[in-house]
Amino acid sequence: MLKFFSLSLFLLSAQLVLGQKEIIGIWKNIDDEDGKEKSHIEIYESQGKLKARIIKLLPAAESTICSKCSGNNKNKPLEGMEIMWGLTKTTEKEYGNGEILNPKNGKIYSCNITLETPTKLKIRGFLGFSFIGKTQYWYRVK
Repeated sequence: MLKFFSLSLFLLSAQLVLGQKEIIGIWKNIDDEDGKEKSHIEIYESQGKLKARIIKLLPAAESTICSKCSGNNKNKPLEGMEIMWGLTKTTEKEYGNGEILNPKNGKIYSCNITLETPTKLKIRGFLGFSFIGKTQYWYRVK
């Protein structure tokens, strides 16, 4: 019985780690307005929470700086900028309770992410309630 319990605990913890590792990596952002690839974004774990930063701007990117941002990000380069932070695991393939910066308008929104497939990530940004917001999809960079 103890062996069964130990094996079950090991498999559960391995499943939780694998779910997180599936989200961690490099993703490309497709603009939901014009359908063009704008950037590569790295999702990584720091102090038990997920964060994301822009690591590469692609030719279709409209700007290289965050001119509409405020505070420390005002007029800073987009490459290297942290745009998502504070995400905590809510289910095996979902993280929530985070925030995301939209560099186009400089605004910060609440954020949830869902791994729909190993290569497709659903990003939901919203103010107040999740059903009042905007969804974008990111695709894994191979």
